[in-house]
Amino acid sequence: MQEFIFGPLSNDIQRQAHERTQRLGVRHDQPTPPPPDVTLPITVTVALPRAVEKVLCHLAQPDEAIIPLQWTRTEWDLANWQYRQVWEGVMPAFPHNTIVRYTIHAYPADGSAPIPANEGERYSYQVGQPQPPEWSRAAIIYQVFPDRFSPGEGRDWNPTQNLGDIYGGTLRGIIEKLDYIADLGCNCIWLNPFFPDTTHHGYHATDYFQVNPRLGTMADIRELVDGAHQRGMRVLLDFVANHWGSGHDTFQQAQTDPDSPYINWYHWHEWPHDYKTFFGVKDLPQVNVNDPGARDYLLDAARFWLTDVHFDGYRLDYACGPSHDFWVDFRATVKAANPDAWIFGEVIESPMLLLSYGGRLDGCLDFLLLQALRDTFAFQSMSLAQFDGFLRQHEAFFPDSYSRPSFLDNHDMNRFLWLARGDTRKLKLAALCQFTLSGAPIVYYGTETGLSQNEDLLKPDGRVIMEECRLPMVWGEAQDADLLAYYRWLIHFRRRHPALWQGVRQTVYLDEGVYAYTRSDEQETILVTLNRSEAAREVTIAGISLTLEPWTGDVRVMR
Repeated sequence: MQEFIFGPLSNDIQRQAHERTQRLGVRHDQPTPPPPDVTLPITVTVALPRAVEKVLCHLAQPDEAIIPLQWTRTEWDLANWQYRQVWEGVMPAFPHNTIVRYTIHAYPADGSAPIPANEGERYSYQVGQPQPPEWSRAAIIYQVFPDRFSPGEGRDWNPTQNLGDIYGGTLRGIIEKLDYIADLGCNCIWLNPFFPDTTHHGYHATDYFQVNPRLGTMADIRELVDGAHQRGMRVLLDFVANHWGSGHDTFQQAQTDPDSPYINWYHWHEWPHDYKTFFGVKDLPQVNVNDPGARDYLLDAARFWLTDVHFDGYRLDYACGPSHDFWVDFRATVKAANPDAWIFGEVIESPMLLLSYGGRLDGCLDFLLLQALRDTFAFQSMSLAQFDGFLRQHEAFFPDSYSRPSFLDNHDMNRFLWLARGDTRKLKLAALCQFTLSGAPIVYYGTETGLSQNEDLLKPDGRVIMEECRLPMVWGEAQDADLLAYYRWLIHFRRRHPALWQGVRQTVYLDEGVYAYTRSDEQETILVTLNRSEAAREVTIAGISLTLEPWTGDVRVMR
């Protein structure tokens, strides 16, 4: 059984090629927004086959200005076997909430045309050091896939021929199950897309202001959000800014009329049939979010669902597609509409790039922790010592102000229980670890009931069939009652003990089979012990004697 994680850096060859490319040409990282009235250092690296005479920062907003950079040193780039220059300068200080935009160009000594940094990328940030909304720190998220959750109104699932068919889940079905989600203990729902679309998953949307008629009506989505709020739950909408379905009216017009006002909403290689897409899928044209009209459409949609329907934030699909400049405006729009909204992105990238979304988004999904949890508890390819080392560095790398929602599986990868070959002990142990770390935990629908899959996503011929992990939710006697009770206990335990998301974590025991750590705040200390072995273990930790059965854990309040 092989692991599959969707994204452009899923294997070592892709990562090495990406790292080499990032060292070539004129490069400048997206800046971390500074506090108000504080200057910002600017660093640019230049690796070109010609001499560079000067490097200039062209400030465009809030005022136009030219900021010269100075050469400071020359480095040797081992990966590309060549020299690389480093140029540095200083951005002036600006007041709180000022949006700053600029570009950078290197000027060759031979008088040839200036070379823009990062292929002409526009850099931007909003001054300030924002925090995620306070409620997000205590969030426990339940991910709902509308077509696969519940048909509602006493109906059965549709008869289907394959996993890509419409199974018949509806918004009414979700409304009827809000008490189930609330009783489970989750206080936040992540709703996968429900826009008009012919697919089962909703990511080929053709209108960002309407509800897919087969799922329900605008009245239904309002009732769903209101019903969640009445039960003390927030609701997040899955929002895709990078692409949408080719059936979108603006694309249809742009593809048939070269004079259409929407022609620049898309990236044309050769009009009308060759255009930039999402990973080569012709039905998913990539949106030019830097076009003012396209950007306004997306921002208007984001504002609408927050203010008119009262969603509480967004999970942002493929957030590494749109420019950072777009996310600066997106954040400003969202926070103006609802200052308490939570926005986090799906970015399957390096920790350095994840950090670059700080001040633009509230954070990103924790794919790095996901892989470590799966390697440690499902595959057992990561030792407990390696896992401990990863956690120590991972937690130290990201600031407390950066949201890192955690998960064991989702709709784009093999379910954890499938990787664990149906061993619910391994799922329980991984969940115990997940729920005792700081990031807001996410439960993918059905994981808590023992829902798995029939086949692996990754096929022998190299194809990946995402639908394998999207089987319909099981209800009633089909649920694993023991696993469900465990999840319900675990979720409510986390909610009762804030130290688990706001306390300091400290490793207190580690050997080849047992791993233990404490989570402590001013009110309490909680001891978490994990036995990842096939043998029963008797250990004494912090004066507490524990007997742990194979593949079980223990969590207890010490003070």
